[in-house]
Amino acid sequence: MANHQAASYTTEEIADLLKVSKLTVYDLIKKGDLRAYRVGRQMRIDADDLEAYKDKSKSGGLIEKQEKVISETAEKPFQRTESTPPPRPYQPASQRKLIISGQDITLDLLANAIERCGTGYRPLRSYTGSLNSLLAMYEGEADIVSTHLFDGETGTYNIPYIKRILTGREFIVINLLSRSAGLFVQKNNPKNIRTWKDFSKPSIRMVNREIGSGARVLLDEKLRLEGIIPRNVEGYHTEEMSHIAVASNVASGFADVGVGIEKAAALVGVDFIPLVQEQYDLVMYKTPENEIVRHSILSILRSPEFQNEIGALGGYDLSLTGTIIYETE
Repeated sequence: MANHQAASYTTEEIADLLKVSKLTVYDLIKKGDLRAYRVGRQMRIDADDLEAYKDKSKSGGLIEKQEKVISETAEKPFQRTESTPPPRPYQPASQRKLIISGQDITLDLLANAIERCGTGYRPLRSYTGSLNSLLAMYEGEADIVSTHLFDGETGTYNIPYIKRILTGREFIVINLLSRSAGLFVQKNNPKNIRTWKDFSKPSIRMVNREIGSGARVLLDEKLRLEGIIPRNVEGYHTEEMSHIAVASNVASGFADVGVGIEKAAALVGVDFIPLVQEQYDLVMYKTPENEIVRHSILSILRSPEFQNEIGALGGYDLSLTGTIIYETE
C-alpha cells in the first residue's frame, strides 16, 4: 500500500497475510498478542501492530505455536495455563434465567416449550451468530447455544469448533435439526451461479453475513478450499445480520449472490441453489445445576408435539432431532 503507516487490515486479511486460520487470529487478539480495535461490527489491526507482532513472532515462534495449540485442542483435553482467563461460573438455578443464543425461529419454539414444562427457569433469547454464541458460552453469558459451523478440514459440523472454544469444560451436543444451505441468486439466475467456484467470477457481486455467523464461516471455509481470496470477491465486506436480509439484498438486485438457508429464499422469493445439508446442534454445559434442564430439553426435543410444531414450519429435517451428537465423559 502507498501509505503503509496508515494501513489497517481486517481479521480475514491478517489470516491471509500470516497464512493462518481466522480462529488463530481471533485467539491472538483475545490473548493480547495482537492488538486490534473495533470499527462498527468489524475488527481492525493496524499495519504497525501487525509488524510488531511479526517481529515478536520471529524470535518466539508465536504463530507456529498458536496454530499448534488450535490444532491440538480439537484432539485432546485442554490444559489450562496461568495466562488463560478462566470462564465465568455457570449461573445457578436460583437466578431462574436461561439464556438461549442463536437466530433460528425454532429456538423461539424451544424457549416457549421450556417455559411450559415447569422447570422454574425463565428462558431469555439472544439472537447471536454461532461462533459468537460459543464465545459467549465460554464467558458464562449463554446457557444453551445453537451452532452450525462447517469445518473444511474434516468436512463436518460443529464439534471441531466446540472442542476448541469450550476447552476444559464438560458439555453435551444435541441435534436440533438439519436444514439445506446454499446460495441465494436472483430469479432465473441470470449470472448462472451454480457452485462455490463461481465466487471467483469478476462479474459477481455478493452480500455477506456478519463475522461469527455460521453462514459466514461456511462461506469462508468453502472459499479457502477453492483457493479464492475473500478480499477479491466484490461485496465480501458488505454485511447483513440475518438470512432474510441477505436474501432481500439479492432479490432487490443489490447483489447477485448470498449464502443462507432454503427457508429464507422461499420467504423472500429468490431462487436457491442447495449445496450443503447443515447440522444445527444445541450445546449445553454438563453441571449438577443444569441437570434437570438438560433432561427437560432432551424430553422436549424428542416429543412428537415439539417435532410436529417444527415440522409445520416446513424446510427442516428432524430425523436426528434429540440425538446426542457428542458428550464429554
